[in-house]
Amino acid sequence: MTLDPNVFKAYDVRGVYPTELDEDGAYAIGRGYVEQFEPKRIAVGRDMRPSSPSMAAAVIRGASAAGAEILDIGMVGTEMLYFAVGDLSLDGGVMVTASHNPKEYNGLKIVRRGALPVGGDSGLPEIRERALKLHEGSEETASPATEQVDIYPPFVDKVLSFIDVSAVQPLRAVIDAGNGMAGAMMPPILDRLAVDAVRCFFEPDGTFPNHAPNPLLPENREFVMGKVLEERSDLGIAFDGDADRCFFVDDTGEFVPGDFVTALLAESILEKEPGAKIIYDVRASWAVRDTVERAGGVSLINRVGHAFIKERMRQEGAVFAGEVSGHYYFRDFYQADSGTIPALLMLELVSTRGRKLSELLQPYRERYFITGEINTPVEDVALKLQEIKERVGREGEVSHLDGISITAEDWHMNVRPSNTEPLLRLNLEALDPELMQKKRDEVLAVIRS
Repeated sequence: MTLDPNVFKAYDVRGVYPTELDEDGAYAIGRGYVEQFEPKRIAVGRDMRPSSPSMAAAVIRGASAAGAEILDIGMVGTEMLYFAVGDLSLDGGVMVTASHNPKEYNGLKIVRRGALPVGGDSGLPEIRERALKLHEGSEETASPATEQVDIYPPFVDKVLSFIDVSAVQPLRAVIDAGNGMAGAMMPPILDRLAVDAVRCFFEPDGTFPNHAPNPLLPENREFVMGKVLEERSDLGIAFDGDADRCFFVDDTGEFVPGDFVTALLAESILEKEPGAKIIYDVRASWAVRDTVERAGGVSLINRVGHAFIKERMRQEGAVFAGEVSGHYYFRDFYQADSGTIPALLMLELVSTRGRKLSELLQPYRERYFITGEINTPVEDVALKLQEIKERVGREGEVSHLDGISITAEDWHMNVRPSNTEPLLRLNLEALDPELMQKKRDEVLAVIRS
């Protein structure tokens, strides 16, 4: 059995196939999950990677051997697994995907009832212990009790319910599916919209022949930025591999940071639901806070990470949450993240505002100057965080909600450690471009000293 203990991450399971994680490992995890949580009925879905069909079949065998009834929902995006668990009132689910990782990876995302994530502090270490003790063998039962379910029609209805379909104009939109799951998910949605979609790399292909499935990296969004200009489009939309994140490019071919997207979407959501609570992460631009409060909503800052965001949404009854990394969460979508809903909301927003996306973004770009995330390898993370606090902390109010945040009158920053590597991640913003560059260089000098 190939099951490297290091494939168990903070939020999911992910490793190189088949040297770190193979079918026997997937069987053991599926079985360990059911033994740990004792769900009666679960959904199993998979992405388009070449190893995903056999990996999903192994998860099904393992979960079945432990006594669960399986709904096999086939090749779907991750948010469709969340939808299946929520909509069909299942006890949990497993999605076979390595999300935005390169082609040699595969992995699993596991949820409980209500599409609640299973992570490092909610059961994943216990599943890990069970799985590592297991070896596939004589205990396996006969053929699993598996039902094939087509979740696409109700899913399409659900995501379209977030917008007024008739309000969407025939905008020209470049959509880069990156050979990921958006290529399967978006066509039945686009078929019901007036949008003039330029469909790029819609063929699901887990070898990713055109570019890696992670639009957060600049080299992977060069294509969509260029294509928007070439096609004279109103906007561009790019999805990651499992399509639970989407990224936007405006009509001038400029990338739109996730916090500016959060601000725009929050404003449109607050028009439909005045006074609602909106959650954003510690890295985000003040644009989010200011926009939410100006629109009459309640802004709530939170730790980074989907498990923390989803829990806070439930506690607060928040209608929407956005992360800088391109994850957007919706109360009416089982507090889960979706890539398709933000894409639809943005198409509706640009249609109803009657202005170009670049014009809608101009007030943010003129007032808020952000560094984006800057990663630096460090030898001793804890020691370096303490040094930052001592040397920079006196300039503003210090918070330890997630890493270290320092808030001054006209600039603020967050430095937080990576979950997986000895890295520090800096996000800094100022209300003046020169000040942003000055503070960025000062903080980086401390981090890199």
